[in-house]
Amino acid sequence: MALDGFYHGLAMFWETLWALVLGFGISAALQVFVSKDRMTQLLGRNGLKQILFATGFGAASSSCSYAAASIGRSAFQKGAALIPALAFMFASTNLVIELGAVLWILMGWQFVLAEIVGSFVLIGVMWLLMTIVFPKQLESEAREQSPNEGDSCGHHDHGHEIQDDHGNRWARLAGAFWMDWLMLWKEILAGFLIAGFLAALVPHDWWKALFIQTDNSALRLVENAAVGPIIAILSFVCSVGNIPLASLLWANGISFGGVISFIYADLLVIPLILIYRKYFGGRATFYIVMIFYASMVSAGIIVDLIFAGLDLIPKGARPMSPVEHATFSWNYTTWLDFVAIAVALWLWVLRARSARSD
Repeated sequence: MALDGFYHGLAMFWETLWALVLGFGISAALQVFVSKDRMTQLLGRNGLKQILFATGFGAASSSCSYAAASIGRSAFQKGAALIPALAFMFASTNLVIELGAVLWILMGWQFVLAEIVGSFVLIGVMWLLMTIVFPKQLESEAREQSPNEGDSCGHHDHGHEIQDDHGNRWARLAGAFWMDWLMLWKEILAGFLIAGFLAALVPHDWWKALFIQTDNSALRLVENAAVGPIIAILSFVCSVGNIPLASLLWANGISFGGVISFIYADLLVIPLILIYRKYFGGRATFYIVMIFYASMVSAGIIVDLIFAGLDLIPKGARPMSPVEHATFSWNYTTWLDFVAIAVALWLWVLRARSARSD
């Protein structure tokens, strides 16, 4: 059974590899033209304009959850207001192209649309709760926390490294592409392997026992959206790595909104909460974590209601999770993967040449 989990996890990673390379490539192209210094100049207030800028910059700056927290905190230290910094963190982990590509392949376009709509709902709810609940004096106290050099993924702010590369645009794009891979590969691979092992080892009845599954139940709507983030917190998987496990939860009965709230919770894994405490202080972290959780649950519920009203929630028997029947085979996906690997290797060569010329 354990070998089955390992096999299916790797097979699912192989099936989505081309989409990851495509997503990282597009994201890298966007990053080349985005200045982090300019970003911090635009985010100094908690207004709508600043939050929209933060959301756009975050979407253009693909990050693992740990790097997103580090970049958001760096912007906060340089003068950005706290709410835009937090909005940046949500956008850079949830509104990124590679996540949408994998989500489309594993779960369908409805979940991609829900992820996009829900991200704006989540940021809006977070903004409202931060304005109402978060004590104003805590923002200045959080800003006074001593600097912590570097980021939590073991990489420097890749936006600055890209700007320091004076080579041609292809070299800069290659640097952005591989910096994202080096930040995220552990989380992505862990996500597929964890989902593979859970699919092989955990009986379906155990999953179904976690979620209320009564039809047309308000209690189910709220409970599923509330349980989703808790599972994400305990799974320790961030960013794109959440999607394979999300497909497994969907196959085993969690509600549409529960899936969405689960995906958003990559910014609440326990190691990140401990990092927030160092970044912002204990009291500020308590409020941030509670507001994050409430925002994720609220976004899941609101998205579920909107998509149910528009009749966009997939109906009928739940399909088996792609993780449970993923295999290696010769098909169009394999050829797309070979092309993706060739492109990735070419970008690696460009990056290496650029590094040698510096």
